[in-house]
Amino acid sequence: MISPIEGLELVRLARIAVEKYLQQSVIIKSERHTLEKAGVFVTLNYVTRNKKEYLRGCIGFPLPEKPLYQEVVEAAIAAATQDPRFPPLDMQELGNIIFEISVLTPPQQITASPAGYGKEIQIGRDGLILHWRFGSGLLLPQVPVELKWNVEEYLANICYKAGAPPDVWLDPTTKLYKFQATVFKEVEPKGEVMQLGI
Repeated sequence: MISPIEGLELVRLARIAVEKYLQQSVIIKSERHTLEKAGVFVTLNYVTRNKKEYLRGCIGFPLPEKPLYQEVVEAAIAAATQDPRFPPLDMQELGNIIFEISVLTPPQQITASPAGYGKEIQIGRDGLILHWRFGSGLLLPQVPVELKWNVEEYLANICYKAGAPPDVWLDPTTKLYKFQATVFKEVEPKGEVMQLGI
């Protein structure tokens, strides 16, 4: 879906976009004029001296509205400044931030009954989106791998993410979607970019 060269470009673009925004409050325009569109998430991780990583921001757009490169610019700035879980990033932190880009496939509704979800959802391959009557939530495919969840734990946590009780996925009015992601991440702040094989 996304080549390693494009992945490198997207990660570098995300970092440049955040630097420029923090320095000058400017939202840069991507010089890459592609019409390609895809959902995208930008994850920022703060890395400590002993190489531990902590989430510092993650925002994205599951359904694309703009060309991919511009979506990355806007998602990166939003992850750095608008994630309600964290204060806005400042320039002093930027040297400790690892940038990660997830480019998403279009979501597909899981039409099996809830009893069959275990066969439909593969940990490490599938991200989830859950819509219930009071809201929605999204978890990227790398999350259950990092947190060592099984499918049942994954389903409970997508409910929590949507602000719902942990068993709302069993409600027949709830809709569950899955998607895949190609993920590129800096090895260290401003370092090489690798593709994650989730």
